[in-house]
Amino acid sequence: MSGNKMKKSLLLTGATGTVGKEVLNQLLENNNYEITVICRKSSSNNKSLKRHKSKIHLVFADFSKRDPLQDLTTSFDIVIHLAAIIPPLADEEPILANSVNYLGTQSLVKKIEETSSNAFFMFSSSISVYGDRLENPYINATDSLSINVGDVYAKTKMNAEQAVTNSKLKWTIFRLTAIMGIKNHKMSGLMFHMPLETLIEIATPSDTATAFVNGIESQSQLTNRIFNLGGGKNCRTTYRDFLNVNFKLNGLGAPNFPTNCFANKNFHCGFYQDGGKLEEITEFQRDTLEDYYTLIEANIPATQKILAYIFRAPIKFFLAKKSEPLRAYKNQNKELMNRFFK
Repeated sequence: MSGNKMKKSLLLTGATGTVGKEVLNQLLENNNYEITVICRKSSSNNKSLKRHKSKIHLVFADFSKRDPLQDLTTSFDIVIHLAAIIPPLADEEPILANSVNYLGTQSLVKKIEETSSNAFFMFSSSISVYGDRLENPYINATDSLSINVGDVYAKTKMNAEQAVTNSKLKWTIFRLTAIMGIKNHKMSGLMFHMPLETLIEIATPSDTATAFVNGIESQSQLTNRIFNLGGGKNCRTTYRDFLNVNFKLNGLGAPNFPTNCFANKNFHCGFYQDGGKLEEITEFQRDTLEDYYTLIEANIPATQKILAYIFRAPIKFFLAKKSEPLRAYKNQNKELMNRFFK
């Protein structure tokens, strides 16, 4: 109880992820909810949730398994479903990604329909469902969906959206742009899949979480609607400029990679033309692109930056070896070249 007001019961998945951690922190600060967290049983998840265990109900379940929620009988007022397998793991483990992202969502929807038919179901989807928008980078939620070749993650998210929208629940879907926080994006081969001329609009984990938390009290305006969630005009840049700044902040100098290291088609991202619709309702946009850069710089240890500068050439050589587009070009793999190059 909070005064004379009964707390609403809320189910949160993905609470140990980049956005989920922020959502949980904000919900606990709010103190208006009885929070149940569903997560996979692991030492890392236990460590992440340890300081919150006295304030939440913790339920262990594995969304990659068949019927993962068979023992869940509690009724909930709100569900925030964030759990997902994201790239690059989604591309490396497509069966796992489909099991968690699509079938897991399907199982959760079915369980909530059975136990909590009046619940408000909030689902996080992705900008990836719009496909390649290099030629038409201004995106609206009413645009048709187009999954890029080889994008397992996008396909699972599109299918999961259908599971939500076809349900009998009150629902809303937020299609998240590129979420950029501290250490949630490692330099990997995936970085070469995005064309350098791509327009990108980021959002921070904190702002993204605020959209979900504030959205709880705006059900009437959100119900049965899909929204694009981005950071707004102050969070926009090109991928080329984004890489330039991040490489310099990390002590790596310019991202001067060999020709054909980067794809020139078949990736997602763009600017959310209608992103203001969700901002009007949930008032979540606070951080700017410069805020993100400042945060990144403040969290890079000086010794790490110095070492990166000293070894910048071999580091970039090692990264280039991870480039699938470059490997496809060198091997003249026609199938992959058609995927990555015009």
